[in-house]
Amino acid sequence: MSATLTDQRDSAVQSRTFPWHVARRPRPRQFDRPRFLVLVSVFTMALLFVPVVVVLLYSFNGTNSLVQFGGFSLHWYSSALGNASIRTSLWTSLEIALVTTALSAVVGTMLAFGLERGSRRMVQVSDSALVARLVAPETATAIALLLLFTQLGIGLTRTAVIAGHVALCLPFVAVVIRSRVAGLNREVEEAAMDLGCTRLGAMRLVALPLLWPAIAGASMLAFVLSFDDFVTSYFISGVGVTPLPVLIYSMLRFGVTPAVNAIGVMMMILTMAVIALAVPLLRLGRRRLAVSQPD
Repeated sequence: MSATLTDQRDSAVQSRTFPWHVARRPRPRQFDRPRFLVLVSVFTMALLFVPVVVVLLYSFNGTNSLVQFGGFSLHWYSSALGNASIRTSLWTSLEIALVTTALSAVVGTMLAFGLERGSRRMVQVSDSALVARLVAPETATAIALLLLFTQLGIGLTRTAVIAGHVALCLPFVAVVIRSRVAGLNREVEEAAMDLGCTRLGAMRLVALPLLWPAIAGASMLAFVLSFDDFVTSYFISGVGVTPLPVLIYSMLRFGVTPAVNAIGVMMMILTMAVIALAVPLLRLGRRRLAVSQPD
């Protein structure tokens, strides 16, 4: 009898302490993803990559047709690489892109440090100018560069094209590097200065080695932007300076052949290879900055 009374008392205490109607509430349902998101994703991927697949397929076409596929052949690749004007334009684009990359990396790194560590008033003005340059239409900027070079009596030479590409790529490089400079631990540089380094020495020996992956990744982005740019190149390239995108445009006006597809595929392969190298470098830079932070 005493055992029965004890059990009844314990059950009553439990019912008052832990109300069973609360424990028996149904678990909340997980977020129900709308099924149409799958269709939207598939449609978006198809819209992005089907044209690339078509260009890739018809670059191997064995016939001179963009509608009927007549078997696989490397004829159009050999035709494109054997064309002297295409090779000249390719080397011109590579030279312009490499010089633009080097200048954008140097100037962009200095601009990133200035924007992050400069006086507040100057930083606000520079930030506004940088954002305005990022959102400005490239066509308007290219026309402005053309008018500027014409008014100053500067010929539309390769140097003018490089200057225009630097103006195009510099804001993107500065934004990428500035995001890494913002995460840089200032105490590391201060420790180097306590050990006898000057401010510039601490930046050269401490900050830049930590930032080199971000600088390299941003430089590769500048290379891709310069190598693939058409609008700025079209407006400010004069006679004798024909970057590859401008040459492709001139070829399209006289009729599209599979050779154009072959050139486009080679350009895509080059740019994708550069981007594939830039992404791991940016991740490496993020990890290096995380290691430099104090615990």
